[in-house]
Amino acid sequence: MMKDLQGNSISEASAEAVDYYNQAVSAFNIYTGDPFSLVNNAIEVSPHFAMAHIFKAYLLGLATEPVLNGYAKDTVRHLKTMHLSDREASHLGALDLMLHGEWTAAALVLDIHNCNYPMDIVALQAGHLMDFYRANARNLRDRLARILPYWSEDVPGYSILLGMYAFGLEETGDYARAEETGRQATELQPFDCWAHHAVAHVLEMQGRVTEGVTWMATREPYWSDEGNFFKVHNWWHRALYYQELGQEDVVLGIYDNHIRNGDSTVVLELVDASAMLWRLNLEGVEVGDRWDELADCWQVHADGHSYTFNDWHAVMAYLGAGRDIDAGQVLKDCKNIKPGIESEMQQWTRQTTLPLIEGFIAFWRKDYQTAIERLYGARFIANSFGGSHAQRDIIDLTLIEAAIRAGQPELARALANERLALKPNSRLNQGFLARSKGRAVSG
Repeated sequence: MMKDLQGNSISEASAEAVDYYNQAVSAFNIYTGDPFSLVNNAIEVSPHFAMAHIFKAYLLGLATEPVLNGYAKDTVRHLKTMHLSDREASHLGALDLMLHGEWTAAALVLDIHNCNYPMDIVALQAGHLMDFYRANARNLRDRLARILPYWSEDVPGYSILLGMYAFGLEETGDYARAEETGRQATELQPFDCWAHHAVAHVLEMQGRVTEGVTWMATREPYWSDEGNFFKVHNWWHRALYYQELGQEDVVLGIYDNHIRNGDSTVVLELVDASAMLWRLNLEGVEVGDRWDELADCWQVHADGHSYTFNDWHAVMAYLGAGRDIDAGQVLKDCKNIKPGIESEMQQWTRQTTLPLIEGFIAFWRKDYQTAIERLYGARFIANSFGGSHAQRDIIDLTLIEAAIRAGQPELARALANERLALKPNSRLNQGFLARSKGRAVSG
């Protein structure tokens, strides 16, 4: 029987198909190259190669795009007609749940799967991304902690696990170990952009801005290649450092040349673009017609139920472009849920996305009191879905700006103190405190 690079059994596949499959998985591990074409080659060579179909379904479903989600469901329907091993059937169960909006249930299936098949790197990476999309910091860390003792540097993909573990350590606040583990991962595999980004998160969360700029600049050749489909997010992180330094012209240059260089409609890149423009708007930076181009690209993604973290970012672009009707439609779609029969994704929409969208709409319309009412509570539940601490920080930034503009200096000062306790040297945080006290901010 054939085996993959980590020694897992492969059925119904030729040696050529397995080679294509291994290449596809390795490309996905470091988010570089074209895993779709490679896995399609594997399926063309061996049509009954179940793990190739399973991997393709993960690639499609984890993109969080409505059209690709439909294609993933087609793949799952086909898999249900095939003879599957126990490992393959376990994957199918997780996929079926994820594609129907039950992300936690799917992640829990992969928890048990990973215990039974600790060398299954596809399950580990898919589960890690599910943990990320549902913002489960503990499992981002512990999914890897549970199985790392089975691995060693002699096993292909070991460095990839270290990169994922580093990000989980960072999201749980274990910054020293996260940085150490992330740097170790990048030494073993310099092109592991996920491990690189885990270290970037550490430097962001600790306010080590100058070090962050150096980290991104010195390693740029490893994460910014045209074939790297995580490069935009790492450019976003680099832009955050320059924003903290008050170099908005550099931020806009990164936006134009790297975040929105071209007409990409990849939803994860659109999320970064929306968040970056919104952050600049909070500081009063004029962004011109950049909102219009971005809003056009959101049209195929914002549907109010596929992955509502995306819908919230689509609303930012619609507001910035003056498309109140489109923003209102997303809000309407998100409200169009019947309580009692919703999926987990719909629960996230009702409990978390709606107050965020309502708060951001209120802020844009200068109804700052309503923005405060919606966002103050939402920031405590927003880590139940979507993204990282750094991505969700936009909620607190908007809230404190609303407090200042609403003429509530006591609340603004309290929020500024809260932020300064974590990052006392932050220019942004010091500026919030000064403005809450009615002082002008230089620079």
